Amino acid sequence: MAAPGARGRSLSGLLPAQTSLEYALLDAVTQQEKDSLVYQYLQKVDGWEQDLSVPEFPEGLEWLNTEEPISVYKDLCGKIVVLDFFTYCCINCIHLLPDLHALEHTYSDKDGLLIIGVHSAKFPNEKVLDNIKSAVLRYNITHPMVNDADASLWQDLEVSCWPTLVILGPRGNMLFSLIGEGHKDKLFLYTSIALKYYKDRGQIRDNKIGIKLYKDSLPPSPLLFPGKVTVDQVTNRLVIADTGHHRILVVWKNGQIQYSIGGPNPGRKDGIFSESTFNSPQGVAIINNIIYVADTENHLIRKIDLEAEKVSTVAGIGIQGTDKEGGAKGEQQPISSPWDVVFGTSGSEVQRGDILWIAMAGTHQIWALLLDSGKLPKKNELTKGTCLRFAGSGNEENRNNAYPHKAGFAQPSGLSLASEDPWSCLFVADSESSTVRTVSLKDGAVKHLVGGERNPMNLFAFGDVDGVGINAKLQHPLGVTWDKKRSLLYVADSYNHKIKVVDPKTKNCTTLAGTGDTNNVTSSSFTESTFNEPGGLCIGENGQLLYVADTNNHQIKVMDLETKMVSVLPIFRSENAVVDGPFLVEKQKTLPKLPKSAPSIRLSPVTACAGQTLQFKLRLDLPSGSKLTEGVSSCWFLTAEGNEWLLQGQIATGDIDNISSQPTISLQIPDDCLSLEAIVSISVFLYYCSADSSACMMKAILFSQPLQITDTQQGCIAPVELRYVF
Repeated sequence: MAAPGARGRSLSGLLPAQTSLEYALLDAVTQQEKDSLVYQYLQKVDGWEQDLSVPEFPEGLEWLNTEEPISVYKDLCGKIVVLDFFTYCCINCIHLLPDLHALEHTYSDKDGLLIIGVHSAKFPNEKVLDNIKSAVLRYNITHPMVNDADASLWQDLEVSCWPTLVILGPRGNMLFSLIGEGHKDKLFLYTSIALKYYKDRGQIRDNKIGIKLYKDSLPPSPLLFPGKVTVDQVTNRLVIADTGHHRILVVWKNGQIQYSIGGPNPGRKDGIFSESTFNSPQGVAIINNIIYVADTENHLIRKIDLEAEKVSTVAGIGIQGTDKEGGAKGEQQPISSPWDVVFGTSGSEVQRGDILWIAMAGTHQIWALLLDSGKLPKKNELTKGTCLRFAGSGNEENRNNAYPHKAGFAQPSGLSLASEDPWSCLFVADSESSTVRTVSLKDGAVKHLVGGERNPMNLFAFGDVDGVGINAKLQHPLGVTWDKKRSLLYVADSYNHKIKVVDPKTKNCTTLAGTGDTNNVTSSSFTESTFNEPGGLCIGENGQLLYVADTNNHQIKVMDLETKMVSVLPIFRSENAVVDGPFLVEKQKTLPKLPKSAPSIRLSPVTACAGQTLQFKLRLDLPSGSKLTEGVSSCWFLTAEGNEWLLQGQIATGDIDNISSQPTISLQIPDDCLSLEAIVSISVFLYYCSADSSACMMKAILFSQPLQITDTQQGCIAPVELRYVF
């Protein structure tokens, strides 16, 4: 089947018809009525004079879980296709994966259904194929995936947020879109009726798509994506969340395994160690031979009793909750994607460790589980087992406030406690706002420490900058740990592949270790060390050692804070068999590809002579109220296809840091000209946020400047203004 002709096509074309359908579905009572309404909708959409067709996947994109690249109008002809636009850091995207897994188990490509993940990155780190490979393994994604690194398909369809599902018919014709999580019923309704509708018309094919799972190519490893690590201060044992193996390891400080609980497959079962199962556990905390676990994808808090060798559930009901208040007993209280846990003490100070603080990533809040009766700041006495929200409105934002319930977090993923004065706070690694925040243990006030920016709605103020307070920039930090001995906070700056250190007194944030390179250096000095998306860290040996869960290197790194050396902790069983885990090497980054939707402006020809310098002044206007997203590389590029000699020795690329002070691009005509005519192209890529939305806009534009080169000396050439209003 031929690809569709050039016609503007976007999701907005579906909006009127699908909105009418969804209003009608609200009034439908029986399943038969709902099925009939969707069937009638498909008759209407299928009868349009021209399909609202999806563009072909651009050539050259990187694919995973397939034998070869997939074509919409060749391989997918005769299939109902679900395109999942996602980015792997996004908790809402992670929440959607179980729905897609369930759909895959219900219908296969032989039935006529195929799911394709379209990875459109938020953070620069997420554009790298090897990092996406790690996410595919972590989340057990088994359907085909394409790395839409330059967001070409995203922009062509005018996708606006993560996650977005687009359901296609057998001709590549768009049928439905679903934005955000929580649409499992509609997803199954729309796909099942689409399969029936097109089968009735003989348009569904049962040909198989060549699937080749990336995970099948990897060797075994003692650790697989370890997410968090903590230390038992009494025995110096380590507790490791071996997230990819769905288990908890308790190891001696030499790395020998004492207990392995759960795994290797995901599950949800309490009981003795040999029977117990977890699903992608993250945070761990240990006290008095009791371990508490953030069992993330089971939406549970689990308790491991090392003496009784039993696992039990203390909070959560096993399915994702939407409650943003809480207050029920733990086992009756639904929770959502707990990511980290840490012990605390209630205001009543009945005992040390009578509160379990929880980073509730799924609802963007900080919760508390009462391990004994006690009080939270400004709360009445609470009974043992109560599980409730402590800070965070539930809105995904970077909002600080003296009233904890009015503050806003964005996927809090790491916690550490500094109970002593003058700190008396929880430190929070707030991953999606790329900040570290504090929550007062005295009154619950939420304050900024480092990273981010002042606009609470801008979740794109990320980067890799050492500095003070808001001038420091992080990229999706996942872990924090407090060094009581030195009064310093260590941060797992995950997407910068570094360990940072923060002095909370001065708010100064500097790089402690990590070059930013992801190549795995197993033993080195701090300055030469490397990490790959480290997710957790903890202090041990009375402040001498910093243990790091080096997640994508599948290792626990040991940082000696006195000798400034980094080594790898060997993980082995009593028979001393050590197996080094695989590690991934970062692929070299390439220049962005200009989206098909980018406007192209041809400028009036300019005449210049050898040695003369041309200047191009950018004069680009964003929509009212918009601003460039800090930390994202808005940038420009000079190219001269077929006349590359023009650019030799020139500065051919640069960043755009401020829309109110845009750069001037210079081009000096070489003394030795190989042609008297040429075209210089200036490509501009802008990343910006609108005033009323936390979604990142990615826009591009191409200016083409024809040049006529002459031997005749020219007068001064006025700067060329490159104007455009987005």
